[in-house]
Amino acid sequence: MVHKVQQEMSAGEVFLLILATLLIFLFLFGCSSSSGSSRGSRKRVPPGSLGIPLIGQSLSFLRAMKKNMAEDWVQRKINKYGPIFKLNLFGTPTVFLCGPAANKFIFSTADADALANKPPPSITRILGAHNLLELSGADHKRVRGALAFFLRPEMLKSYVGKIDTQVKEHVSTHWQGQTTVTVMPLLKTLVFNTICSLIFGLEKGCQRHSLVNDFKAMMDGIWSVPLNVPFTSFSRALRASASARSALTRLARAKRASCLQGLVSPHQDLITYLLSMKGENGKESILSEEEVIDNALFVMSAGYDVSSTLISFIIRILATQPDVYANVAREQEEIAKAKPPGDVLSWDDLSRMKYTWRVALETLRVHPPVFGTFRTVLRDIEYGGYVIPKGWKVFWAAHATHMDPTIYANPETFEPKRFEVGQSSVVPYSFVAFGAGSRMCPGAEFARIGTLVAIHHLVTRFTWTLSRPDQEAITRNPTLSLSLGLPICLQPKTLASLN
Repeated sequence: MVHKVQQEMSAGEVFLLILATLLIFLFLFGCSSSSGSSRGSRKRVPPGSLGIPLIGQSLSFLRAMKKNMAEDWVQRKINKYGPIFKLNLFGTPTVFLCGPAANKFIFSTADADALANKPPPSITRILGAHNLLELSGADHKRVRGALAFFLRPEMLKSYVGKIDTQVKEHVSTHWQGQTTVTVMPLLKTLVFNTICSLIFGLEKGCQRHSLVNDFKAMMDGIWSVPLNVPFTSFSRALRASASARSALTRLARAKRASCLQGLVSPHQDLITYLLSMKGENGKESILSEEEVIDNALFVMSAGYDVSSTLISFIIRILATQPDVYANVAREQEEIAKAKPPGDVLSWDDLSRMKYTWRVALETLRVHPPVFGTFRTVLRDIEYGGYVIPKGWKVFWAAHATHMDPTIYANPETFEPKRFEVGQSSVVPYSFVAFGAGSRMCPGAEFARIGTLVAIHHLVTRFTWTLSRPDQEAITRNPTLSLSLGLPICLQPKTLASLN
């Protein structure tokens, strides 16, 4: 009889017992890891909830992102716990910090041993362990310095004409002669092709076509629960990352060989430039091959969605703000009329696009493409009267200051004047679309050039209206997007001196 009961238990209850034991183990493990090294100061960790171990609030946060409700999702927690609270995102205990002082603390902390620029595991596994987001201290300074040297204005001046030529070709091929277009897919193609040319040195061909599919899959899974389960976005992103990495490794080795033979200029693209950089002895490379590949992937991922999203939302705003469109068009048409026939835009032309760039900055304030990013706590630190334990993440969100009415009057109103030189409304560390301090995005100037060149050629050639404004929703997946891809109706313009 006893033996029979034991058999019946093994058929059903034993499984439940094992499952319950596993869940209890995960819970205890989560509690243990959550306490970090702050066992003696546990009561001083920020308020909030870590939720279910590993998963935490990740799924509800991602759902809110997809519905463009992440700002409200965060605000509800701020209302409940205050501007400092704990939660669990993407498998890691995380503390959310809000406000200009918090931004300054995150972006400019002088103690590199306390706070590191380490993203969640999903980003690290997709972009690689040596990408700039993952590095801190001397490694971060070395890699960031190499990227910033290539992306500095003095270097980028020589690429303005090349970018202008690519934009002209794109507009002529995909926009000219069309009555309707879907903006976001077209701009992703434009940005990808431009970055491929300047970062990878890849022009048209099957190699570039294969890479674009890999990058789309990588972006879809870059913010996800890091469980490599079949048919998930994270699993697809890992496969795409491996494919892209393999292709770029072959490309990098071919470029290194060409450099050694003196067949190419070290300045022709970012990969070639990084591979050719030498240390003080003039022999050893500053960056390893793996560092070059990881950071080529990082630059592409940073620019692919962010730049295309920024230009798309500018186009959307110009369609709904006639006065803003008129001012941008006036500025750009004056520049176009002053150009000799067939001439490309120059660095000096871009410096005259002051109002257009203010429109871009205000677009970034209202619609930041990236919701926020993470830092990793390397040792117990104190902030705002709380202890943030070693091993936890710190998370910031751009909207927390961008839409704060105590910083920006009437924050829902689109007002480019906020970014005029001398305007006091731009409080230090309140505008963080490109980061701030020592963590300012090294590609910010590259994004400025691409945005201004694209807007120049669009507003001097077309006016447009939104095709389905009432049917299109804003979403985040994970960067800002539009559910229909922004379909618009085009009307061509005539400008006698237009090249």
